[in-house]
Amino acid sequence: MQQTESRVHAVGEFIELEAGQDLIDSPRYNEDIAPTRIAERTWNRWNIASLWVGMAICVPTYTLGGVLTAYFGLSVTEALWTILVANLVVLIPLTLNAYPGTRYGIPCPVVLRASFGIVGSNVPALIRAIVACGWFGVQTLFGGIAIHLMLAAIFEPWAALGGTGEVLGFFIFWTANVVVVIRGAESIKHLETLAAPLLLIVAIGLVIWALPKVSMSEVLATPATRPEGSPVFGYFMAALTAMVGFWATLSLNIPDFSRFAKSQKSQIAGQIIGLPLTMFLFSGLGVLLTSASMNLVGETISDPINLIGKIDNTAWVVLSMLMIVLATISTNTAANVVSPTNSFQNIAPKHINETKGVLLTGFIGIALM
Repeated sequence: MQQTESRVHAVGEFIELEAGQDLIDSPRYNEDIAPTRIAERTWNRWNIASLWVGMAICVPTYTLGGVLTAYFGLSVTEALWTILVANLVVLIPLTLNAYPGTRYGIPCPVVLRASFGIVGSNVPALIRAIVACGWFGVQTLFGGIAIHLMLAAIFEPWAALGGTGEVLGFFIFWTANVVVVIRGAESIKHLETLAAPLLLIVAIGLVIWALPKVSMSEVLATPATRPEGSPVFGYFMAALTAMVGFWATLSLNIPDFSRFAKSQKSQIAGQIIGLPLTMFLFSGLGVLLTSASMNLVGETISDPINLIGKIDNTAWVVLSMLMIVLATISTNTAANVVSPTNSFQNIAPKHINETKGVLLTGFIGIALM
């Protein structure tokens, strides 16, 4: 029989809620955004590190080094240091904002109720949600192109579809993302745990493929594009601000994941292990492969999907595209679907559950694209 009154009790470093009928009947409560039970807090440091590896290895990360050298006036070495420093900076709000998620088992919009009020929490939550929906559409575009190139390498009729094939790839990829998130947090945990080592292996393989074609010392010695004699500080601060912005969104809604952490030590260690070095190394790989692309395929290409698509080996193209699809799903589901799903539920928890929140996110992502 359901208890009438809700109770809260401390278990070690955790606070656990036993929801009574008084809370279950509230219009601001549903099971999906309710505090996680202690038994549900199963993510150890390696699960959280895998989450960050899965999110950080994606097409936009690959292009960061090139963006900083082309548009922010930095040299290659300065760009890579900027990326590393920016992600160390981001770790501060990430670990601090993750704290209430781990302690109370609550997602980001519920954390926001403490400072913005129950109704007011919808304002910052929806601002974050719309940004995520936009990124969901962008990442789904990348994933759809990868699916199109993979199928085009296998089936000649698919290659003849051209742009239509890319649109079909978009919706195939969209469906895969929606299915993963609807299955819940454990599904995302298993996906990220599977994806992280595979993506690291692929990154190492790409380095081995590119190294014979490029001189690392020459790449790192590439000079800055800013006017000669200009002080580096202003360019560095502008670039640092841009790079901090790359994961500033996740520093806001990290409670959506830290609510499943086994302990505060797990969430802190997992984020330190998973984020800064992955971002630094994969963006460095992007610089290396972009520099090598002229020797590899005869033209400079900063997009890994199009670069791999030009490899004259069907098996390698198919394998590489599979890995890019996996990389993009692991980024998209965690970074761009979970947050808006919880935010939309926060508006009307009795009418919008997790499944409806995921579908709403997906359809807004399509509309924004």
